[in-house]
Amino acid sequence: MSTSTASGGSKPSRSSSAIVADTASGYHILRIDGYSGTKGTPTGEFHKSRAFTIGGYRWFIRYYPNGITELSKDYISFFLVLDQSVTKEVTVQYRIRFSDQAEQTPLASEEVTTFQSYSTSWRYSMFSKREDLEKSEHLKDDSFTIRCDIVIINNVYAKEIAEEATTPAFVSVPPSDLSVHFGDLLLTESGADVLFEIGSQTFAAHQCVLEARSPVFRDELFGTMEFVTTGVVRIDDIEAQVFKALLYFMYTDSFPKAKKEEEEDNVMCQHLLVAADKYNLKRLKLICEDKLCKYIDVGTVATILALAEQHHCNGLKKACFDFISSPTILKAAVDTDGFKHLSRSCLAIMEELIVMLSNLAQ
Repeated sequence: MSTSTASGGSKPSRSSSAIVADTASGYHILRIDGYSGTKGTPTGEFHKSRAFTIGGYRWFIRYYPNGITELSKDYISFFLVLDQSVTKEVTVQYRIRFSDQAEQTPLASEEVTTFQSYSTSWRYSMFSKREDLEKSEHLKDDSFTIRCDIVIINNVYAKEIAEEATTPAFVSVPPSDLSVHFGDLLLTESGADVLFEIGSQTFAAHQCVLEARSPVFRDELFGTMEFVTTGVVRIDDIEAQVFKALLYFMYTDSFPKAKKEEEEDNVMCQHLLVAADKYNLKRLKLICEDKLCKYIDVGTVATILALAEQHHCNGLKKACFDFISSPTILKAAVDTDGFKHLSRSCLAIMEELIVMLSNLAQ
């Protein structure tokens, strides 16, 4: 007697799905310079940050140095404002904290807030007691900085997960480390065939890498008689540290990590933007523009605006104009040495400012 077993030959069907919250996120850094000068602001009156865009929506932050009501007059208050008209409510999770304060809980744990056209959230009406702030390490050199993180929940939907995503992965493919190897090539100077003299310092590099990255290096620097005969290129209109940072970007396609104080990093960004424009490194120029947008304040706006005008940085220029659109901020900026230089060197900018002022007065 024989026994046999019959069984289906096909694998059982399977499928997976997920409920997904479609989100967009970002953050805005707001620095309060001259904190003591804002303490005279009456309770209920505020100062505005420049407008910023996150998730396709325009926002700004109100800063109340003495709270908004009698109840909060001993506190500083911050309100997030949706600065546009919308046809449906905007659903967000957001958090305002001191920028040097570590996050205690994930942003996803924050309560959900809805905004309508030009509406305001009052969640941080008692952000910090002034007395506590003035004794804290957050206040340095009469200045403190806050960070507003925003997650916008656009839609919640179900989607199918492809079967391949549920199968085990037998091979793990690491991310590209090409930039690491090129960075090592620059650091070790292995196979370098060109020497740059910048002031009293020298930098070894690879002609083929620089030619591939910048047509200006190819056409203007490596075509000189000095280079053809000696293999040396001398550049007199750039500082050594700026050129070092420039080379780092050309090899790694990433911005060098800041090792200095914020003010020095701001100056380095300005110099790098000039160099990026000269050597036609478009991505580096845009990175510098983006970083400089975060350094705009009363003391720097005139200098950065002049730089934006001279090097055709439209986004940076718009950020500067947006910052000084407040009459109070504009008045403070006009009193700086940078603005005096701007008025002498950039007449076109002054004409645009006059038009902007006339529009504000209407």
